[in-house]
Amino acid sequence: MSTKSPRINITFDPYMAGILADLAVKQGMSTAGLVRELTMEALELREDLYFSNLAEKLDQPEAKTFSHEDAWK
Repeated sequence: MSTKSPRINITFDPYMAGILADLAVKQGMSTAGLVRELTMEALELREDLYFSNLAEKLDQPEAKTFSHEDAWK
């Protein structure tokens, strides 16, 4: 059976694997589905942090600003 989605193998210690399995059961999903969902959430948080840091670097006290109307002309 082939799949279009690539597989990634991750090894957890038994304690962490048990926590993930218990949480997956409580949420009515597979452990793999839970790990996939948690990974996506973590990537989104890292993306938010990256863009937040970038915005702070670009935010200058004397920066020239534009109105919404001027920006979309």
